Amino acid sequence: MNKIKVVGLGPGHPDYVLPVAKRAINEADILIGGRRNIESINPKDKEIFIIEKNLKKLIPFIKEKYKTKKVAVIVSGDTGFYSLLRYLKRYIESEYLEVIPGISSLQYMFSKLGHTWDDAFIGSLHGRNLDFVKKVREYKKVGLLTDKNWPPKKIAKKLLDNGIKDRVMYVGERLSYEDERITKGNIEYFTTKEGFGMCVVVITDDKL
Repeated sequence: MNKIKVVGLGPGHPDYVLPVAKRAINEADILIGGRRNIESINPKDKEIFIIEKNLKKLIPFIKEKYKTKKVAVIVSGDTGFYSLLRYLKRYIESEYLEVIPGISSLQYMFSKLGHTWDDAFIGSLHGRNLDFVKKVREYKKVGLLTDKNWPPKKIAKKLLDNGIKDRVMYVGERLSYEDERITKGNIEYFTTKEGFGMCVVVITDDKL
């Protein structure tokens, strides 16, 4: 019986997709993932299931297909870091899953900054409530995934409103791509900055 492969795509650029992940994608008969992820690997001659607002159909589709076809579920970044894996495990036993890791965008970001991240707090504001102010007070380094509801400007303003100004913020956009941009500044600097889309934010006790 085939295992359902859950495959991490890394931060975005194909150079950062692990060889084992590329092999799983190439061998799959069916690819499942968000539209942006599927389009990034330019699949040919494969059945495609685009994840949009149809999660209720996802599990029945997988259970119907995986016994006779090779199924790969494609996720951004690393499979073990705020990915679809948690949802899949609610309905599919682990023995039927093969998980292939990827490089998370936060892991990539810390490497670009030349920082270790084993001593950092890592979290996500993507559709979640997180007291990141408390974490910034407790840790010398904090890495955050953001979304449109929590752009860098709003994060910086909340930190400043809570009396935190002696930190450095780094904002990473389009990480791993040719037009990658990493912006550095103090907390106050980012309270006036607009225009960031989904990005990665790292807050440290570095010196400017």
